[in-house]
Amino acid sequence: MPMRKKIMVIFGTRPEATKLGPVIQELKRHADCFETRVVVTGQQKEQLYQALAHFDIVPDLDLGLMKENQTLAYITSSAITGLDKVIAGERPDLILIHGDTQTAVCGGIVAFFHRTQQILSLAGGDESENY
Repeated sequence: MPMRKKIMVIFGTRPEATKLGPVIQELKRHADCFETRVVVTGQQKEQLYQALAHFDIVPDLDLGLMKENQTLAYITSSAITGLDKVIAGERPDLILIHGDTQTAVCGGIVAFFHRTQQILSLAGGDESENY
């Protein structure tokens, strides 16, 4: 039997969860091929968990970064530090990020730092549509 690929899905906002929810569900349906790890930064909290509940997804890890009056500098430095530890420990084969949020930027940067085999960035915002 071939070895399962470890896929880490990293996101932190409601729109990312809404777009990635069906992808995560499909990956988990194929547990014989993929070990799927869901990591959220908590860039948004309540909105994020509302979207996750819709897809019946519970994160494997929540960095819990959201705080009152958070700045982009805080999110960026905290996400890079937190994701660095997670990716170093997990060593995923592929990291999946979505959109143009600070979480996506940080996930891509840290994946590159760790020479992750594959980094997949799905388009976000107005670039993606249902055809």
